[in-house]
Amino acid sequence: MKTNAMRILEAANIPFKVITYPVDDAHIDAMSVAQLTGLNPVQICKTVVTTTENQVIQIFCIPAPYEISLKKARAAVGARSIELVNQTQLRSLTGYIRGGVSPIGMIHPFPIYLEETVQLLDWVAISGGMRGIQLLLNPTDLAQVTQGIWADLV
Repeated sequence: MKTNAMRILEAANIPFKVITYPVDDAHIDAMSVAQLTGLNPVQICKTVVTTTENQVIQIFCIPAPYEISLKKARAAVGARSIELVNQTQLRSLTGYIRGGVSPIGMIHPFPIYLEETVQLLDWVAISGGMRGIQLLLNPTDLAQVTQGIWADLV
């Protein structure tokens, strides 16, 4: 099955590899994905969806073992306050469900910020746009296709 994220990468001629894994509702977080796939958790990027005080949506990609620093996220986007969006809003905002939110191919174009240390890696894994699918690609290619901005986020 091809996801929207895969089609976008193909259209941009960006090389990627597909990794699949078994899915259950109890193991959809990024650290569980690392266990299920055998991938290095530092190379798996989770997608964090936030909103500012003005209801501006911002997307952050950070390595699985880390938590986003809301203070650093506020500084990166120039907001006074920032908070995680409610999980029930994910599908209407991004087109994806929890555990399957990809930074590529959201239904609305949102600013995307990538943890700056990720650019030091040879490859990263991101959600393929549905639970059970990870896409492996070069971090520079990820920044290019998402028009991502490197920032200190953790």
